[in-house]
Amino acid sequence: MAITAQMVKELRENTGAGMMDCKKALQEAEGNMERAVDILREKGLSKAAKKADRVAAEGLVAIEMNADNTSAVVVEVNSETDFVAKNEDFKVFVKDAAEMALASEAKDVAALLAETHKEGKALQDVLNDRVAKIGEKLDLRRFEKVTTEGQIAGYIHGGGKIGVLVELLTSAKNDEVISMGRDIAMQVAAMNPKYVSRNDVDPEYIAHETEILTQQALNEGKPANIVEKMIKGRLEKQLKEVCLLEQPFVKNGDLTVKQLVAETAKKVGTEIEVGRVVRFEVGEGIEKKEENFAEEVAKQLK
Repeated sequence: MAITAQMVKELRENTGAGMMDCKKALQEAEGNMERAVDILREKGLSKAAKKADRVAAEGLVAIEMNADNTSAVVVEVNSETDFVAKNEDFKVFVKDAAEMALASEAKDVAALLAETHKEGKALQDVLNDRVAKIGEKLDLRRFEKVTTEGQIAGYIHGGGKIGVLVELLTSAKNDEVISMGRDIAMQVAAMNPKYVSRNDVDPEYIAHETEILTQQALNEGKPANIVEKMIKGRLEKQLKEVCLLEQPFVKNGDLTVKQLVAETAKKVGTEIEVGRVVRFEVGEGIEKKEENFAEEVAKQLK
């Protein structure tokens, strides 16, 4: 019986096994889909599918950058446990994925997973192989690429827990600029600002915060004639917390980040502007499953 691409695709979706493994299983089963599933299970190649409902909220963030710091990518790959995030096979996969994303024109994860890995098969198949070998659900969750005519600096915090890219719009291309960029990336990792500058602040954010601050002032029993001034002062303080350029520089509290950029621009003799900022933190936004160890042991004993 002829094995079609559609049959291979269906088996792959049902089992999570690699494309070539699915084709071989179908050939061995002479096209019988149920038998092919059994063959993959017998060979331990359908493990990926069994782990599909687990929560992968640990993992690593990695950064790859080209030689002249004009193109860079940050990638997040998740695992179920922090223990696996320290596994060498996992680390290699994360680095491979980041290198592929940097070289690729892929716009989303699905497109990147379909591209050919250096092992000669789709990155998705390599991921499935790692799932079968490591024994946990793994997930190439996201990546973001930054390309500029200026410079890009990157910073990895906590051995891969947070990754930050900072675009610097400037004609200067030297170590002074990159060093400042890394310091700003470190600032972003530590302080997690919502916006780069005041110009980026969403008007809806301002309106929402103004409403809350107004109510706070009224609840405090402040006279209506001074509420407006109070709101202005409190909003000003808040903007200094949420805007990167307004924040005190973490390595020198006497300077704001904006002043740091201005000082560096003066040193190198050309303008510098902070452009795009990307910050990935492992597991952010993923709802982690709460495990009760005692209950889990009791279930297994039953």
